[in-house]
Amino acid sequence: MLALIAGRGSLPVAIARAQTQPALICALEDNGPDRLEVDLWFRLETLGSLIAELKQRGATQVCMAGAIRRPQIDPAAIDAATLPLVPVLTEALQRGDDGALRAVITLFETAGITAVPAQEAAPGLLIGASTPTVSQPTEAHHRDARRGAEIVVAMGAADIGQACAVLNGQALAVESVFGTDWMLATLFDRPDEGGGILYKAPKPDQDRRADLPAIGPDTVRGAADAGLDGLVIEAGGVILLDPDAVIAACDRMGLFLWSREPQG
Repeated sequence: MLALIAGRGSLPVAIARAQTQPALICALEDNGPDRLEVDLWFRLETLGSLIAELKQRGATQVCMAGAIRRPQIDPAAIDAATLPLVPVLTEALQRGDDGALRAVITLFETAGITAVPAQEAAPGLLIGASTPTVSQPTEAHHRDARRGAEIVVAMGAADIGQACAVLNGQALAVESVFGTDWMLATLFDRPDEGGGILYKAPKPDQDRRADLPAIGPDTVRGAADAGLDGLVIEAGGVILLDPDAVIAACDRMGLFLWSREPQG
């Protein structure tokens, strides 16, 4: 049985729908998923009890997907099963997103529950190198993509983001803890004539069992409203939420989608 620890957004729904047998839907308190009925609610302070409950119910795999707000640990709420995990959880919360997820995954796998990446739990979310849209990138966009890749590598080394907007080799905006949509929204009233790309890729050496970057139709609308020309993603490294809808949205709004082969 697959236990799906579901956050907000469309990805947990896509994973749940892809299962031949119903997944056990789990959610962190105050971070409930969209359009999914939750079977088990938990707090970080009761993670040990959650793991024990999953094992009792026969869960052999866990998949973590969707956005959550990073919680604070309330020492008074820690239960007995979680107490031995506190040093790991405390250290995890002091790390960036990838480091924190890696630590939590280790806790599940130490207990005998295998972490399954979203792209394996719901095949078809990744695409290979291609440009499946009517609009195509220019040489200037190719240069900006190379620059975007450099920026995301630098950001990823500090574990702070997976996306940026680039025009003429300059960063227009970089992703922060608030996410890609927020980053794009900062460009809605940009003072220039527009142009440039959204570049999105995994962090260097990212643990791909959780938190692969993703785009969906809302990302396309955000990029269009930000005045960008197109979206560039790393082939095989960025999840497409409803690929047909993403491509159709790009064509409707005159943007290109370039799934770019990783360089170097």
